[in-house]
Order: sequence, then structure tokens, then C-alpha cells
Amino acid sequence: MSEEPVRHPITARSQDADAPARPRRTVELNRAQCLRLLGGVSLGRIVFTQHALPAIRPVNHIVVDGDIIVRTHQGAALAAHVQGIPVPGAVVAYEADIIDPDTHLGWSVVATGYARLVTDPAELAQYQGRLQPWVDQAMDHAVRIHPEVITGIQLTA
Repeated sequence: MSEEPVRHPITARSQDADAPARPRRTVELNRAQCLRLLGGVSLGRIVFTQHALPAIRPVNHIVVDGDIIVRTHQGAALAAHVQGIPVPGAVVAYEADIIDPDTHLGWSVVATGYARLVTDPAELAQYQGRLQPWVDQAMDHAVRIHPEVITGIQLTA
């Protein structure tokens, strides 16, 4: 695949928004393109297991040195899932996308890897300064996701 910059989907409404969508082509994205797209949005979904079943939570994130950082709080299912897990960490998936509902153009990225609580106080303070919670609740923990596998597609006309 070429190293062309990945573009975000068209955000303006298409002129024929009510017309049926034309077939789309999927283009596979490489790791660098996927990380660049993840770094350009703030909302994603983390997938982990809770009571041996999949659980999905919407969270905001930042990308730091190829890792995905999310904040959480004591007592949250995600914090409980990763707390005390030895290296390499708990297996999770992280997904983010932007797909225009009218044009059906956009992208989707899934990162699968290991999640661990950030325990270094200086590192935790850095993430608390850079990643503001969207909810009115103390978010005193951070989780670092180190992706082992990252896949992504772009939907093009």
C-alpha cells in the first residue's frame, strides 16, 4: 500500500444524501496510517472481558509513542480487569472510526494488545494533564494499551 496520507471522510452532506449509497471499496491501512488516524480522534471503544463475556465501553484517548492511553476510575470494570495482571497485561481490543452516515465514506481501526494500569506517578500525572475526562467523575487511573496487532480499513468511493 502506498504511503499516501489518509484523509478523513467528507464531513459536508453530499448533494444526493437521499440517494442509495453506491458500492464502496475498502482499502487496507498500514500500522502507521492506523496510529495517525487514532491520534486524530478522541473517542473510541475499548473491548475487554467481564465475567467471561465481552464488555465494550466508549472512552476518550490519546496516542503516545504508539500506545493508546485511556483514563478510568477506581471501581470501574476496566480498572478491575487490568489491575494486578502481570506483564504483558490483560488482552483488550480498541476500536475507533469515522464513517459519514450519508456518504458511507470513512475509516475504522482496531488495535488488539495488552492493557496495564499506569503505576508511575509522574507518568500518571502527565496523562491526567493531557487527557481530560468527559464525565463528571474523578478519573484517578490510566490504562496503557500496547497494541500488538493493528488493522484498519478506509471506505472509498
